[in-house]
Amino acid sequence: MNTAARWRLGLVVGLIVLLEIASRAAWIDPISFIPPSRMVVSAVQLLLSGQYTTDILQTLGSALLAVALAVVVGFVGGVLLFRLPRVRRVLDPLLLSYYAVPVFVLYPILIVVLGLNRWPLVGIGFLFAVVAMAVNTLNGLERVPRVLLRTARVCRLNTFDEIRLITLPSSLPFVFTGIKLTVVYAFIAVVAGEFVLSGSGFGYQIAFAYNNFDNPTMYGLMVLMLAFVSSLNALLRTAEARLYRRIRREVA
Repeated sequence: MNTAARWRLGLVVGLIVLLEIASRAAWIDPISFIPPSRMVVSAVQLLLSGQYTTDILQTLGSALLAVALAVVVGFVGGVLLFRLPRVRRVLDPLLLSYYAVPVFVLYPILIVVLGLNRWPLVGIGFLFAVVAMAVNTLNGLERVPRVLLRTARVCRLNTFDEIRLITLPSSLPFVFTGIKLTVVYAFIAVVAGEFVLSGSGFGYQIAFAYNNFDNPTMYGLMVLMLAFVSSLNALLRTAEARLYRRIRREVA
C-alpha cells in the first residue's frame, strides 16, 4: 500500500470514528442517525437472516447485467467513434451534453418497449453508464502515441499484434477507468430507479425502511450496498493490476 492509499484509508477510518463518537454523544440527532457500528451489526444481521436475499440478488443481477451491456456496447461504440471521425464530429455535442438529460424520464417508454418487469431498470442502468464507457475508450485510443503506431507499421506487425503490444497497453488505463465508472453509474441508476419506480429490490427496501422510520434496516441495507460495490471495484483494481503486469512481461 503506497502513501496516498494509506492517507485515504486513514481519512475514511477517521471520519467513521468521528461519526461514531458524534452519534453516541448525541451531537447528531440519534432518531435520524445511528452509530456506524450499529449499521454494520444491522447489515450482518440482515444478510444472515436471508430476509432480503431476493431483493439483493435482483438488484445485483440487474446492475451487473446493465454493466455488462454498457461495457460491451460502450467499448465497441468508442472504437467506432475513433475509426469514424466524421461520425464523431456529429455526435460530439450530444456526448458532451448527454448527462444533462434526465434519463429517468425514458422509463415509461422502456416499460412500453420492454414490459413491466426488471428490464426497464436494466435499460436505465445501461443508458446511464454506456456513454462513460464509450468516451473513456475513445480517450484511450486517442492517446496511443502515433510514433508507436508508425513503428508497428515499420515492423510489419499484424493487426492482432499491434492491438496486443501497442494499442491495448496504451489505452488500458482509460478503458479500465471507463469500466469502473460504468459500475458506479449502473448501480446508481438501478438503485435510484428502484427507489421510485419499482416494488422490490435494494432501492425499494431502503425507501420502504426510510418511510417507516426503520433506521437499522435502512442503514444496514445501505452498508450492504456500499460493501458490494466496493468489493466489485476492488476486484476490478486487482484484475487491472494483474493485467498490467502481464502486458509488461509480454512487451519485455
